Amino acid sequence: MSKPTPRDPRPSAPRPRRRRLVQYLIVLVGCVLMIDALVGDKGLLAMIEARDRYRELEASLQEAKAENARMREQARRLREDPAAIEEIARRELGLMKPGEKLFIIRDAAPADRRR
Repeated sequence: MSKPTPRDPRPSAPRPRRRRLVQYLIVLVGCVLMIDALVGDKGLLAMIEARDRYRELEASLQEAKAENARMREQARRLREDPAAIEEIARRELGLMKPGEKLFIIRDAAPADRRR
């Protein structure tokens, strides 16, 4: 078998250059995809932010449920327990029963001990 002779001595030079260009292009596309996966609309950072927001909303929901339960219990007490109504009238409105006396205690200034 005889070895074929090359027609042009330079055809081997563009192939490695073309291959290198394709490799650089693949690396560039890979980098763009990685950056998009990190910071894109549905990327890693957006997912982390969404997870944090979900946790905040979950905590807020639990607080609202606890507040609703507390208010429901207070409404039930106000409907069923006259002592609860009396307690609120005394505490928030400053009301007293007939015949009760109000004592206001004030701090006295310290006596001068030099005398």
